Amino acid sequence: MNSLTTKSLLSSLMLSALLLSSAAQLRAQTPPPGGANAERDAAGSEIDDPGPLATDLSPKIRRADILRAVKKVADWQLTAAEGRYNIQWTYAALYDGMLAASKATGDSRYRDRVLQVAKDNHWQLGPRFGHADDEAIGLTYLALESSPEELAPTREGMDKLLARPDDPKTNLWWWCDALYMAPPVLAQLAKTTGDTRYLNFMDHEWSLTTAALYDPAEHLYYRDNRFLTMREANGQKIFWSRGNGWVLAGLALVLERMPASYPARAKYVELFRTMAERIAPLQQPDGLWRSSLLDPDAYPAPEISGSAFFTFAMAWGIHHHILDRRKFMPVVTRAWRGMLTHVYATGRLGSIQPIGGEPGKFKPSSSFVYGVGAFLMAGTELAEIADK
Repeated sequence: MNSLTTKSLLSSLMLSALLLSSAAQLRAQTPPPGGANAERDAAGSEIDDPGPLATDLSPKIRRADILRAVKKVADWQLTAAEGRYNIQWTYAALYDGMLAASKATGDSRYRDRVLQVAKDNHWQLGPRFGHADDEAIGLTYLALESSPEELAPTREGMDKLLARPDDPKTNLWWWCDALYMAPPVLAQLAKTTGDTRYLNFMDHEWSLTTAALYDPAEHLYYRDNRFLTMREANGQKIFWSRGNGWVLAGLALVLERMPASYPARAKYVELFRTMAERIAPLQQPDGLWRSSLLDPDAYPAPEISGSAFFTFAMAWGIHHHILDRRKFMPVVTRAWRGMLTHVYATGRLGSIQPIGGEPGKFKPSSSFVYGVGAFLMAGTELAEIADK
């Protein structure tokens, strides 16, 4: 076989491999039933006239003042989402916040509404096997301390996942958002059942995703492999704020459920600290982070969902003595005060980037449920450390 033929054959094989990989990724990106537009319409909106901003919230870092803001936003969202509640990842993140808000404020309405969603959907996971977005709701079910019968669909789904062999062409969690969606479910299931197989599987898959998407020089995660070689206008690498917010918050949720004696725990603590140390100085003067972390001028609008997940995670780190309070308390304080300036008089929380997979632009009124969930998580965690 001559060299030209050999080169042609190699090129053909490389193209075939690329097409197979792309096809696998497209399958993984398939939106849930109803389509991407239906998912977005159910999760939130951008409106032209959201009305005036709130004037009744205090920026003081006191438990009572923080929880007053939590209730204002939660009350608005509780009503605004009526008729659209579902079990997609967008709402799973909201439910994390609503359950936290219910516990912190003593208002059972938030928990009751989440419980009704679980009952209405018969405690089922989403329809796409192996897709982390459709597994995120499992953490809601586990948090509700449900019966073994109610938890059976979640456990069966995770048992099936554990039996899945690795695909050498495409990681199970090939996008960084997945590290919030699935790992906390597996960590909580291990805690609930005492079966460490769930935690071991989580650790294995997290390691694969980290090897593929974590930049050890920048201490940040690329959203997916599209961004490995892309650059912003200022020449910096592209690291999406919400994507890294998903990861840092996911780390906090996993660590909260991971036994102190677990062999790999130190690795997760170190990753959490390293990322927090990198993210904190990227905070802008208004206390918030921008959609593109290393090029804030590319998307100059403050972005709440990434900012709120960072705030939650850092407050959690302070609360659990993983992050230094003297260093990080000013960061979360500035972030909370910054987020309050995007709450409208109605309780609507704005400046939340719509559903997407990279930095983007949006209206100041843009409000989506996962960002609200992150805000509620941030507020309730901050309230735990406020008066100390």
